[in-house]
Amino acid sequence: MERNDLIRKWLTGELSPEESDAFEALEEASFYKEIISDAAAFSAPDLAEGGNSTDLGNLLSGRRTPERKRNWIRPMMRVASALLLGVALYYFLFQQELVRVETGVGEKTAITLPDASSVTLNALTEIAYNKADWDKRRHVQLEGEAFFDVAKGARFDVESPLGSVSVLGTEFNVRQRGRVFEVRCFEGQVKVVSGSHELVLGAGENFRISDGGVSSGKNTYAHPQWTNNISDFQRVPVAEVFAELERQYKVKVTLEEVSSGQLFTGGFTHENLELALKSITEPLGLEYSKRINNEVRVKPREH
Repeated sequence: MERNDLIRKWLTGELSPEESDAFEALEEASFYKEIISDAAAFSAPDLAEGGNSTDLGNLLSGRRTPERKRNWIRPMMRVASALLLGVALYYFLFQQELVRVETGVGEKTAITLPDASSVTLNALTEIAYNKADWDKRRHVQLEGEAFFDVAKGARFDVESPLGSVSVLGTEFNVRQRGRVFEVRCFEGQVKVVSGSHELVLGAGENFRISDGGVSSGKNTYAHPQWTNNISDFQRVPVAEVFAELERQYKVKVTLEEVSSGQLFTGGFTHENLELALKSITEPLGLEYSKRINNEVRVKPREH
């Protein structure tokens, strides 16, 4: 029996002897019992010990507050304790169903969501979704970059710190790195909302916000190249390119007398650091040197 079903039957006193043993074996069983115990012990304080100013005045003058005027307090406190219990159990029964998946430096992974939609995560990316609530709401939280192949069905939402994407079933890529938010649509249509910007992208179109600047255009490829271990860029500041290099390789890049806003169009492989560095530096007239502790220094090429 599922954990949530065991807990619900325990709350309603419907556990069989075998199910009771299974409940007792749950790691969090003692915690749930403690919540119930605390709620049961919770009672309204006597107004003679801590009431309002009117009650205190009555005590000082020797008068007692009529019993009928304080009868409502204890039922209300019981309601409050029941609400407190409900909120606590809701959190531990349902919020624990939040599934998180994350990748490290140079790591990619692919997962399948409950509706058979697939997500491929790029390096240093995290997504989260509520498995228990998925049938009611297809919603994913994203930080980093991921490619989505969404199964047909109800609306599918991807939320990031800088914007959201909504679809009914399509293929698209979402990239959120620092102050950069980029969406590329590869199939169907997607709705993009970021601040005051709201638009619909068709297949082959992209939308990008970087440090407040907004741009849109056409995709160069029919599929995100990073899923093939290649990072590609279209007129992107070189600082952002090197930041992606750091995510794919365990290196720290230091720019010396290089304008971080210099634009770069091209790409680099995720499988060979030397080749990747050459792919970035040579077109821009730069050179690099590798130092100890995985440090790479980049500066203008000497003539």
